[in-house]
Amino acid sequence: MPTQLAVEATGLIKTYPGGRGRPDVRALDGLTLTVPAGTVHGLLGPNGAGKSTTTRVLTTLSRASAGDARVAGHDVVRHADQVRRSIGYVSQGTGADVLLTPRENLAMTARLRGASRSASLDRAGQLLDRFGLADAADRRTGVLSGGMRRKLDVALGLVDAPQVLFLDEPTTGLDPEARASMWAEIRRLAGEDSLTVVLTTHYLEEADRLADGLSIIDRGRVVAAGSPDELKAAFAGDTLTVDLVEPDAVLVRSVAARIAGLGDVVVHVEGPTGRLVARTPDGPAVVGPTIAALQAAGVRHGAVGVSRPTLDDVYLRHAGRSWTAAESAATSSGSPDASPDGSSDGSSPHDATGTVRVERSEVAR
Repeated sequence: MPTQLAVEATGLIKTYPGGRGRPDVRALDGLTLTVPAGTVHGLLGPNGAGKSTTTRVLTTLSRASAGDARVAGHDVVRHADQVRRSIGYVSQGTGADVLLTPRENLAMTARLRGASRSASLDRAGQLLDRFGLADAADRRTGVLSGGMRRKLDVALGLVDAPQVLFLDEPTTGLDPEARASMWAEIRRLAGEDSLTVVLTTHYLEEADRLADGLSIIDRGRVVAAGSPDELKAAFAGDTLTVDLVEPDAVLVRSVAARIAGLGDVVVHVEGPTGRLVARTPDGPAVVGPTIAALQAAGVRHGAVGVSRPTLDDVYLRHAGRSWTAAESAATSSGSPDASPDGSSDGSSPHDATGTVRVERSEVAR
């Protein structure tokens, strides 16, 4: 029996005007992905990769310049209303009114979606209990901790019991304890409720621990897809890393090329520091020769490390650059997908009242 798909996207292209004589920006460049129903699927990529733009297209908040997408069996353009009735969406910014209590926020959202007053209060109570917010149900949202407010955001996305829940960077800004709590809740949503969760993240650990499947995105394309274990299993051996001091990248590559047992060598330079990353069948055996060769060539270096394959290694192989280099490039280029508020269409994500527009659009469906 074929696997039921909650999300299908084929050849998505999204182009934004460059403005002021600059060339247009292609935020999505033929992106294709599938998400099986009832799974947690991660859209993993550095800032500016195209994750948030993908989410906005799939949630009908933005229209692709080309390509097709279906969510919960509905075309995101031709049947946008059906898509909105089938999904919940939690943006990077809070969707809750900070002057209202959590109970009032949840009940108001349910009322806006057509529920009666009694049904709205019942649903609010269920979600407050579910997310451990009952003790704070009647405090103003603005005085809650960051972790509690983020739980409330997710609860707001679940008021209508959607088939697919989109979470855009759900743990950004949370402390480790709050982040771990959110991870547990996301896993519970998929495991106990058979909900499909699509989350964007630039945290490698988060993707590795949470996701059943990953789409690794770089420059608006999916460059690798599979479960975290499948993607890492494609690598044999170890990863060797060497921290460099004021490196000459050409010299370092030349030295590394002469060291037996090193392959897939990448040298990343950022300002006065850098890093040599390479694959090797036997990490411990190659540490000594590597140090000796670098010192003989006059290459200054710091720590030398050996590790098993990680998602950073997966990204490096398929994207051709390190995670750090990609994050730096997004910051310096002002990529439209890299803004903290998630806005990439040249407009503000807030309306005149200060309400987050993407949340209001989803709530008002």
